[in-house]
Amino acid sequence: MATLTHDAALANARRLLAAEPAAALAQAQAIIEAVPTSAAAHRLAAHALRSLNREAEAQAASLAAVGATIHDEAMVDAALALAENRLPDAETALRQRLREDATDVAAIRMLAEVAGRIGRYADAEKLLNRALELAPGFGAARANLATVFYKQNRFAEAAETLDAVLGDDPDNPAHVNLKAAALGRIGGYDEALALYEQLTARFPEHAKLWMSYGHLLKTVGRQDDSIAAYRHALAVDPGLGELWWSLANLKTIRFSADDRAAMEAALVAAEPAGEQRDDDRLHLHFALGKAYDDAGDVEPAFRHYAAGNAIRAGQLCYDAADTRTIVDAAIATCTPDFFAARMDMGDPAPDPIFILGMPRAGSTLIEQILASHSAVEGTMELPDIPALALGLGRETQGEGRHWVAALADAPSERLAEMGAAFLRRTAVQRKTGKPFYIDKLPNNWRYVPLIRLILPHAKIIDARRHPLDCCWSNFRQHYAKGQAFSYDLADMGTYYRDYVRLMAHIDAVQPGRVHRVIHEALLDNPEAEVRAMLGYLGLPFEEACMAFHTNARAVRTASSEQVRRPINRDGVDQWRPYDAWLGPLKRALGAVLDEYPAVPAHSQSATPTNSLPFGNS
Repeated sequence: MATLTHDAALANARRLLAAEPAAALAQAQAIIEAVPTSAAAHRLAAHALRSLNREAEAQAASLAAVGATIHDEAMVDAALALAENRLPDAETALRQRLREDATDVAAIRMLAEVAGRIGRYADAEKLLNRALELAPGFGAARANLATVFYKQNRFAEAAETLDAVLGDDPDNPAHVNLKAAALGRIGGYDEALALYEQLTARFPEHAKLWMSYGHLLKTVGRQDDSIAAYRHALAVDPGLGELWWSLANLKTIRFSADDRAAMEAALVAAEPAGEQRDDDRLHLHFALGKAYDDAGDVEPAFRHYAAGNAIRAGQLCYDAADTRTIVDAAIATCTPDFFAARMDMGDPAPDPIFILGMPRAGSTLIEQILASHSAVEGTMELPDIPALALGLGRETQGEGRHWVAALADAPSERLAEMGAAFLRRTAVQRKTGKPFYIDKLPNNWRYVPLIRLILPHAKIIDARRHPLDCCWSNFRQHYAKGQAFSYDLADMGTYYRDYVRLMAHIDAVQPGRVHRVIHEALLDNPEAEVRAMLGYLGLPFEEACMAFHTNARAVRTASSEQVRRPINRDGVDQWRPYDAWLGPLKRALGAVLDEYPAVPAHSQSATPTNSLPFGNS
């Protein structure tokens, strides 16, 4: 069929579609017989079949249209724009295509990819669900949906979706790898380890795969196996900076002179500019900082830490004013009258225990202690409170950062819904049936007003550590994501000061609702501090809490190996050898440094606030 005849036949089929779908289908089928690669004809057939209520056949026709897209010049151009990361060009072409035919499943999936690449995951999810509604057998769209779920921290949904994907394509290593990662985020460690073992056996020379395997081995406490996995990966790719940092991040390993020489050589090799090279360089700088720190050679240690932080700060472009604005808004809005007017709103469940504060302030130690109690389950740093807050801001204010204003306007039923949503979203993390469970995301300190309103009976523990020890520990730490404030000494001091400012306000307007644990007091007198914590929670003292280091539970944070040792003072005063370089931090901390601890340990009563079981207030 000549091109003109083909186009004329398509036009005729479109004219027939509304009034005579059977005739349109016949015309479309005739085109397909002549030109099997006509994606437009397959889509017309799908339209006609839907009009004739032949849905299964319509879905098959939509899927056939996807396969024919590789012969469509316009779609090939859009795919090329995607491959070259020319996202505006790709988006323009795809939107034009969907204006012409809103059921073009291939265009819908590609537009979802554009949305995902720029972080519009909700839009990507809607588009992919539409694609799968039209063509349930479209495996690429379903795999994309799993990735979108993972990117939104909806790990259980990602794993469930990947089950369906792997049912059709069981040997796809990318899908198996993503499922293992998702399972690792919801506590499915045994299955995740089994998947990694299969993958590493299939791909023994895949360094990043071995690194992911090492991360999970570290999480479950198999440190020797974790080190072996990292070392295996380094033998494959000695220039992969993240591997060296992964070893350093174990905290308990000491690098040899040969290791330092290998890292310095890798750093020289990574000098050419570029995103991947920058990533290798920053990881190598952090790892070398640790290596020279361990050797007591502070000048090169600081130089490497500073270089790694500078690269990462340039990538993240943190603005301290954003945090200050949120804290100012929370202090201005969340008055005693504000809380009084919303008393008894939210979800009444007492189950969650929030451990929050600055990162590297001892929250993992506190979690490990409490998770050794028979009534408390430790989970991990959960992303759900920030997601709920930012979602509320976007929903009612058009901007996630304006969540405080949105909270002020939220009706009672919305607060209860959000509390219930947190419980529902985090249920997948609960494996033991214990009555209480911990969310230890440090950055939740920014959202304490929201926690108090949506989960008024939840308990909140503020982990606080000496500002210089805490901030220096952060400066030495590279985080996989988040913590953008931590890559500049002045920004970190300002962030710490804003944190103290908000928590002092909460103490004033909600006295006794937050229990503060001073890290140094916990080290000096652990049993007294543990009894005080348990008293605040309304729980009886158990000796197991003092033997926390024998608890074999999985730990995902940078302190995973440290909390598997008895309490020690190894982390105290580690900033002192670097004092000469800490002027920007001290100036930013200001009076907070002189006033520490602003609120002494045991400032709150260790007695439960009422006589309900487990001290639920």
